[in-house]
Amino acid sequence: MSTSPVRLTSLAHGGGCGCKLAPSVLQRLLAGQPQPGPFAQLLVGTETGDDAAVWQIDDQQCVIATTDFFMPMVDDPRDFGRIAAANALSDIYAMGGKPIMALAILGMPLDKLPIETVRAILQGGASICAEAGIAVAGGHSIDAPEPIYGLAVIGLCSPGHIRRNSGARPGDALILTKGIGVGVYSAAFKKEKLTQDSYAELIASTTLLNRVGPALAEDADVHAITDVTGFGLLGHGLEMARGAGVGLDIDFGRVPLLAQAEALAEAGYATGASGRNWASYGEGVVLPSGLPDWRRTLLTDPQTSGGLLIACAAGRASSIRAAIEAAGYPRASIIGSVTSGDPVIRVA
Repeated sequence: MSTSPVRLTSLAHGGGCGCKLAPSVLQRLLAGQPQPGPFAQLLVGTETGDDAAVWQIDDQQCVIATTDFFMPMVDDPRDFGRIAAANALSDIYAMGGKPIMALAILGMPLDKLPIETVRAILQGGASICAEAGIAVAGGHSIDAPEPIYGLAVIGLCSPGHIRRNSGARPGDALILTKGIGVGVYSAAFKKEKLTQDSYAELIASTTLLNRVGPALAEDADVHAITDVTGFGLLGHGLEMARGAGVGLDIDFGRVPLLAQAEALAEAGYATGASGRNWASYGEGVVLPSGLPDWRRTLLTDPQTSGGLLIACAAGRASSIRAAIEAAGYPRASIIGSVTSGDPVIRVA
């Protein structure tokens, strides 16, 4: 699994999107911060926790900007680079845009890692960007105590195709495009308990680009899109519910999972972020009586380069899901619906 003489994960206190600050901590940090002035061109800022910022250039085009970086969740440097790049690109796709270029963000403990390992991380990221049809056009690097890598990405989209997380409507169906369980897999990997087959599944999921996003955004029956990352399915679902002022009903039995996610979660493998997530937003979720803690862990499991959560017209949900599957997302599933009322999530 690794070509590095030093386990990258041993140099970091966390990994992947499990490194993200808990939602409650982030809210406290942002409280009282100066708000942007009344810029008519700023279509999307910080107001609803959307995936990226959007600036409208004119009637035809918008610029989408995002940045994402984290510490390694795997030891193979090329795989680390690929995962981090796919995760950063996802924010552009989730807004309905197409990326046009990226800048690398790099922090490395060069006293602990050989140059060849760092080069492989950069090559992995560049390979995913090439797959997306863009170049890594520059970046910034520092000597850091823990390995950090990611991208700042710029994309374009027409104003009418921007899809926010706050556009969900009562009566919509919810579709999730990838399986849940990345955090559970990464926890097992760090303890050297992940099989080769499961590692291959982990890499396949986290390096699968969410490039179906722009095509979905061109469909008027797709009302809202967000990607599921460090806050887990419930956390990003709550952002969608609160942004739109609606409720979400999720059927746990229909949520797609990675093949060994349930077995590993039941065996106790979980990231610290899963518990922090629940502590941050559990009051906004209604769980079924008697739901085991390990099942709740899956719902709060931090996803790195996770799938897209989509709210769309219920009458089109089956055909939209089928189109997503045909585009290369075999786990795409209809997992619930949008309701009127308080912005909470009810899990059946």
